[in-house]
Amino acid sequence: MDTHGKDFSKKDFSTKGTYVTGSEYTRDTNYIETRITRDGVDGFPVEAGRYRLIVARACPWAHRSTIVRRLLGLEDAISIGVCGPTHDVRSWTFDLDPGGVDPVLGIERIQEAYFKRTPDYARGITVPAIVDVPSGAVVTNNFPQITLDFSTEWKEFQREGAPDLYPEELRAEMAEVNQRVFTEVNNGVYRCGFAGSQEAYESAYLRLFANLDWLEERLASRRYLMGGSITEADVRLFTTLVRFDAVYHGHFKCNRNKLTEMPVLWAYARDLFQTPGFGDTVDFEQIKAHYYIVHTDLNPTHIVPLGPDPSGWATPHGREALGGRPFGAGTAPTRAVDA
Repeated sequence: MDTHGKDFSKKDFSTKGTYVTGSEYTRDTNYIETRITRDGVDGFPVEAGRYRLIVARACPWAHRSTIVRRLLGLEDAISIGVCGPTHDVRSWTFDLDPGGVDPVLGIERIQEAYFKRTPDYARGITVPAIVDVPSGAVVTNNFPQITLDFSTEWKEFQREGAPDLYPEELRAEMAEVNQRVFTEVNNGVYRCGFAGSQEAYESAYLRLFANLDWLEERLASRRYLMGGSITEADVRLFTTLVRFDAVYHGHFKCNRNKLTEMPVLWAYARDLFQTPGFGDTVDFEQIKAHYYIVHTDLNPTHIVPLGPDPSGWATPHGREALGGRPFGAGTAPTRAVDA
């Protein structure tokens, strides 16, 4: 498959060691927990221009940070480096950049920045990751905390009119919603796709769709997960929903029904997709290339489906009838997308 001029069919896409597998899929959630904060308590103070966010447009966990960075207008404060959609056993590479080298960090693989932090780093080489540009070392890859810190620690550098994605009065309830969405939906699709037995798969499948049904009910009477405006919770759910029909329905066997067959969730997802900061950060070709080529154990032929037709994402959603304002008291981002 040729994506952005790259032939991904001739690379070694072994993912051995990338996933913790067994009868039931278990995600390794041990991340580098160093934080970038205003007080610099971990040795990394908030400082415009010092850090580089490394993402891949194919990855749902990295996609969260791309969306939040754009919604908050942090482009001038935090630069971004974009890995290609596929990788080998040593993980993500900068093969979309000229010469296959990140123009700021001067490296071919994000692995090099991990090894600058910890030589022979033994855990997963994941995105998103934030790199300290002066030292070339990874500061953190703790994706849930990265976006929360963008909202709370980087306020000084947010654009005028940036929305409040993490309102204090909603944090307790949002934590419960986010935990359920992560466990049962964001990670639930992976538990289906990488189940090691029929029993584990069926259990994961039933849990996933029970919680998608819960979301259908919750979103029937409110425009967004936490009420009348977009929050961090919507960002976290969107990155799974936007990949559902393109990869999770078939590739991960999440096939009770498609997203397009769940009327409330489909309308909700289209509403977000058509909101600046969401759909303009989606690349379906890179998403499909990643899942169908990298997951050799699930798709040894590396054949990437041509469908589904993405034009439905632009159709009217009707969610305005529920009221609310997407950005609350804030405004939509207007600058061009840089990743």
